[in-house]
Amino acid sequence: MADEYDFLFKIVLIGDSGVGKSNILGRFTRNEFNLESKSTIGVEFATRTVTVDGKVIKAQIWDTAGQERYRAITAAYYRGAVGALLMYDISKPETYEGVNRWLNELREHAVSQIVIMLVGNKCDLKHLRAVSTDEARQFAEEKKLLFIETSALDATNVELAFQNILTEIYRQHAEQTTLQADFAQIKPSQGQTISFTQQPDESKSSCC
Repeated sequence: MADEYDFLFKIVLIGDSGVGKSNILGRFTRNEFNLESKSTIGVEFATRTVTVDGKVIKAQIWDTAGQERYRAITAAYYRGAVGALLMYDISKPETYEGVNRWLNELREHAVSQIVIMLVGNKCDLKHLRAVSTDEARQFAEEKKLLFIETSALDATNVELAFQNILTEIYRQHAEQTTLQADFAQIKPSQGQTISFTQQPDESKSSCC
């Protein structure tokens, strides 16, 4: 059945308004791209299943509004997320400069084990590039993030981005399982919703 899956992973898309979060979501879940896409208001989500190491993974992907006025609303949606795509537009340096702020917010509201991928979107705009690949990759290495450049317009690396982050989430969860043999035998009829921990430690201070 189409609704059967082994694990459910919640992934959030974060980053400044206009970096292409909604189109990345549309390209991955529906293979659609909308040139006239409007800014997301609040939060939207869509799902798609993929296979990782023989397991059916249902990705529940949340598209969060990038505008400042919605950030208080979207903060609650980090809860339960085990993965995040932190996006910027390679042609707009101000969106890359905002990455640190988003990373700090993510570290504050999400569980510490969350898998984060830095995504430089709109790599089709080579003639307008303002953020170098090497600079972003070095930043990702320093912050221990996965890294990739994508284009929702021509679908470059969109599948790969989601496949890579879902694979990393799955393997991290497998490593945390005391007996991997037990993990391999889990086949719930409606799947398991994976959360590395129940709640983030509310007493912890914000990252610097």
